[in-house]
Amino acid sequence: MKKLIAIVGTNSDQSTNRQLLQCMQKHFANDAEIELAEIKDFPMFNKPVDKTLPECIQKLAAKIDAADGVIISTPEYDHAVPAALINALNWLSYGIYPFVDKPVMITGASYGVLGSSRAQAQLRQMLDAPELRARIMPSSEFLLANSLTAFDADNRLLDRESVKKLDGLFADFMIFIDITAQLNHAHNQNKKEAKEFSWDKL
Repeated sequence: MKKLIAIVGTNSDQSTNRQLLQCMQKHFANDAEIELAEIKDFPMFNKPVDKTLPECIQKLAAKIDAADGVIISTPEYDHAVPAALINALNWLSYGIYPFVDKPVMITGASYGVLGSSRAQAQLRQMLDAPELRARIMPSSEFLLANSLTAFDADNRLLDRESVKKLDGLFADFMIFIDITAQLNHAHNQNKKEAKEFSWDKL
């Protein structure tokens, strides 16, 4: 069974993105072991000169490195991903490179009708950065709109079309992980380039 890390892309205690990942964790329990990971206690990124990372960052990096794939669920604030998620990715690409060639599925929930579409587009761009170099599943937006009323009392999605869409995308992600595992011939070079990359040298 595949092991996935599902990152709650916000520091909010009452996020429907956490609900969405908890829903997926239960709904796909027979297909994958999904462990939720929080970023709300991460300190503000301060680019430590000695590159000593907080323990919470090291632990999440190790889990990502060991996982078969990663799911990130992001809300949308002012047409962008939350500052907390940007902060987490800053830490997770500073002297450590767990996302290099790692399969990533992006989801998102929002209170409005657009379902974090702009934030997801921005997150794709960020994950493609030279220091991250994740492999993001293409053409795979899951946009959960009106998320405050999207779940029942047992935290299951109410809309059957949304369930069908999520089922299809998750099945595709399982295949995407298998395909990505075969695209590993340049992995060592990719990681080397990520380590050696510096904006100061451009």
